[in-house]
Amino acid sequence: MALSRSARLAAVTLAAASFCLVAAAPAPTPGSDGVGDPYFPQLGNGGYDVRHYGLDIAYDPDTDRLDGRTTITARATQNLSSFDLDLQKLTVTRIEVNGRRAPFTRTGDEIRITPRDALGKNKNFTVAVTYGGVPEPLSGPIVFGSDYGWMKTPDGVFVACEPNAASTWFPSSDHPSDKAPFDIRIKAPKGLTSVSNGRLVGTYDKDGQTVAHWRSTKPMATYLATATIGKFDVRTGTTPGGTPIYVAMDPVLPPSTVDVYGITAEVTDYWSEVFGPYPFEETGAIVDDMPQAGFSLETQTKPIYSAVRSENTIVHELAHQWFGDSVTPASWRDIWLNEGFATYGPWLWGEHKGRATAHDAFRAAYDARPADSAFWQITVGDPQRDTMFSSAVYQRGAMTLQVLRERIGDKDFFKLLKTWVKQHRYGNASTADFIRLAEHISGEQLDGLFQTWLFTKGKPALPTR
Repeated sequence: MALSRSARLAAVTLAAASFCLVAAAPAPTPGSDGVGDPYFPQLGNGGYDVRHYGLDIAYDPDTDRLDGRTTITARATQNLSSFDLDLQKLTVTRIEVNGRRAPFTRTGDEIRITPRDALGKNKNFTVAVTYGGVPEPLSGPIVFGSDYGWMKTPDGVFVACEPNAASTWFPSSDHPSDKAPFDIRIKAPKGLTSVSNGRLVGTYDKDGQTVAHWRSTKPMATYLATATIGKFDVRTGTTPGGTPIYVAMDPVLPPSTVDVYGITAEVTDYWSEVFGPYPFEETGAIVDDMPQAGFSLETQTKPIYSAVRSENTIVHELAHQWFGDSVTPASWRDIWLNEGFATYGPWLWGEHKGRATAHDAFRAAYDARPADSAFWQITVGDPQRDTMFSSAVYQRGAMTLQVLRERIGDKDFFKLLKTWVKQHRYGNASTADFIRLAEHISGEQLDGLFQTWLFTKGKPALPTR
């Protein structure tokens, strides 16, 4: 059948429009070499979202050598011609994308990978990296002047990576905004125990080595991953509330009056009442003989303690499982959302135990610092990189929460905490998000309160009660 002139014209117009639509599709471009965090601009990477990490590592304590293969499943967020991974100092020997060997270049801590075929937007892909070497801990003013990351111990290694040391032992998009589930398989000499995040899937022995497979099914920020290896006494069970628990204790540590297992179980259950259901598949602790670390860390599901075993430290690190681990800051300048909330945890715990009210703890912290103290010169809501773990971020963050509690009342305050962790469960959030939610729940304008306590230097006047 012959088409009329108008029909032919319409067909030509449609074909031209279709051609324009195809031609308008963006050409593949490189992903960015960082997410633009104001404190760590090159941490993380653009152009994709990680969906899963599969880590296979082998560690030799005699030489401190690590050999690994990390397989990352990700989804492209743009048409990608190339993309980056973060890896510090370890040597890469092979990279495959979707099963095919891919060329790569390296500039400092950035590995740029060019797949043989461009990766389409919204398409999943896998990248497998084979690498090895001797991991080096990081140091500097950021973490209390202490080394952090991959740290050798007399019988193995202590791994605590906040904020930027995960990429010292595995290639990653090393920023808290890119969370994903993990499977971590650790091979170490037989007789050593390898402890990681999530739950132990299983172990097997081969050629004098033991492989332990740990699985974290909930999204986890890279800095919360651990692969701590050594001689440990392990106790497992469930909390009275039914949460599985795994506690690993270095047997060379002297006896302590703190029952790490019992306190961990009790606190996990209490926070589950106050903050909402425990967000992960297991709770627990790793207590290692590593006094030179000088800190503990809220590694997801199993906080790691460097021989420091106080009840308040356990209370603090377990509060982080909700505030920091499940709900993770969108950027590192929001760190008070981690440390202020976790510091407030022992204040609430003391109140629960009848020792002192949170208001009393607030006044003690407030009164202990004179007005001319440097403590009051940190802007808590944006503390800057080298002072992001200063005591002001911890203590003044907790003070902000107590002032907020007294302003809006207990009913709205505790509703706010539960709503916050439920609304942002397994995701990321910012200070602005918290302020908006606090104002929504309380029905009050709270800009002045947060401006005074988070963003203004100087010792604030006490609010009237």
